[in-house]
Amino acid sequence: MDFDACRMEAQKLRRELREHDYRYHVLDDPVIDDQTYDMMLRQLIDIETRFPELVTEDSPT
Repeated sequence: MDFDACRMEAQKLRRELREHDYRYHVLDDPVIDDQTYDMMLRQLIDIETRFPELVTEDSPT
């Protein structure tokens, strides 16, 4: 993936991970299993490792 594709994917993953965090911790109503969440988080970590300039303050990593 090029930089722009990684930037868009990182934004998408952050948004989805925040939503899943909220559903799990606040609503006690998870909609994905832990394995899927962990896979998404690893994808975000990989992107942020490859492009450190994409790391944000609110990133769940």
